[in-house]
Amino acid sequence: MPITVTPTAIPDVLIIEPKVFGDDRGWFFESFNEKEFSAAISKEVSFVQDNHSSSKKGVLRGLHYQTEQTQGKLVRVTKGAVFDVAVDIRQSSPTFGKWVGVKLSAENKKQLWMPEGFAHGFLVLSDEAEFLYKTTDYWHAASEQAIIWNESTLNIQWPKMDINLIINSKDAVGHSWQAAPKFK
Repeated sequence: MPITVTPTAIPDVLIIEPKVFGDDRGWFFESFNEKEFSAAISKEVSFVQDNHSSSKKGVLRGLHYQTEQTQGKLVRVTKGAVFDVAVDIRQSSPTFGKWVGVKLSAENKKQLWMPEGFAHGFLVLSDEAEFLYKTTDYWHAASEQAIIWNESTLNIQWPKMDINLIINSKDAVGHSWQAAPKFK
């Protein structure tokens, strides 16, 4: 089952769109096929953990990453909609310090692939959203990091919301861009 792969402004971050088959009964698609995915990104990737969260409108999670057991992530939404953001924190990258944002929703069925070396976050746009992601390494609490979501140096253009954002205490005190640990 073919997938469509679209590079973003950061070429290593890819939008993955599955082929959806629908009829009067509903729809079907393969949400992940290792052979198709590895061919699309020109490298073999092994996922070791799946995560699933539910959040209400206005919840902003991120910008998260790990300095050890770094994680590539393949993310998607199964209910509702989010604005998903990847920030390049690889100092050797030509897109170091740049970000991309993509609307992911249950309706558009798009997925976003970000390899290791990116900080990640999302903002829930719908009344509720269920967010699923595969990771290439396990969660490592001791090396978990966060960059403050509204870091002025990054100037992420989060969608305007008609409610106050809901941010947990850990994310509210994330690192500044200058103080955040980065990758070589």
